[in-house]
Amino acid sequence: MSPDEYCQQKAAQSGSSFYYSFLFLPTERRHAITALYAFCREVDDVVDESTDDMVARSKLGWWRKELQAMLDQQPTHPVTKALLPHVATYQLDSKHLFAIIDGMEMDLNQTRYLDFAGLQTYCWHVAGVVGVLSASIFGITHPQTKEFAEKLGLAFQMTNIIRDVGEDARKGRIYLPVNELQEFKVTAADILNARHSVQFEALMQFQYERAQKLYDEAFALLPAQDRKAQRTGLIMAAIYRALLVEIQRDGFHVLTQRISLTPIRKLWLAWKTYIRG
Repeated sequence: MSPDEYCQQKAAQSGSSFYYSFLFLPTERRHAITALYAFCREVDDVVDESTDDMVARSKLGWWRKELQAMLDQQPTHPVTKALLPHVATYQLDSKHLFAIIDGMEMDLNQTRYLDFAGLQTYCWHVAGVVGVLSASIFGITHPQTKEFAEKLGLAFQMTNIIRDVGEDARKGRIYLPVNELQEFKVTAADILNARHSVQFEALMQFQYERAQKLYDEAFALLPAQDRKAQRTGLIMAAIYRALLVEIQRDGFHVLTQRISLTPIRKLWLAWKTYIRG
């Protein structure tokens, strides 16, 4: 299996909404974004699949060394071998690549966030920088496009947080800010014990409205001259916003189930957004 095939398999197996947006890219850009996505999946899996924090830290340390080896033109892993040719081509900032690993390590150090400002720092590491790296691969001619990509990354991560409240709680993590839980009179125990309530629905409606606002703010930042190049990001956004609406329509029953869109619906949304340009 070639490095590109390895990354392709990693992306396809994940079932991610992002995978459907990659299908519409030219070959080289598709290989680049698939390699970046596979890298993100590899380091994310280190934390999600490990039951021992010391083992997870050790593995993340290995990935830092492997990333540096890639920058020194000596990668050993299929993902870094696949990613290497695209680093210079699309001017991928190595600081952003290392920031992704730092973000994954934050999950080992912190399971609560006092306020949204603190949560945003985490989101920047695990999603904002990924947005900027992705936008660089898609094509940027205006500097403001990076602001669009970073804001869109935050919107995606907030959508993930809303969708995965129950799943994260089962891992002992609550990303919803502590001061917002207090404001809506929802306790950490309520979430950890999957107690759905009117108060929880109000809390989640607040999260939903903020996420929707983040999408609107991101779109307002996208310069017209880069809209066509950034269509892949817009496809991702169409799929994620549809998921967000589905979660709201379901009454935010995210504590005991993971709401998702069917592959056919994702493909339809991707195609419709691509055609619209």
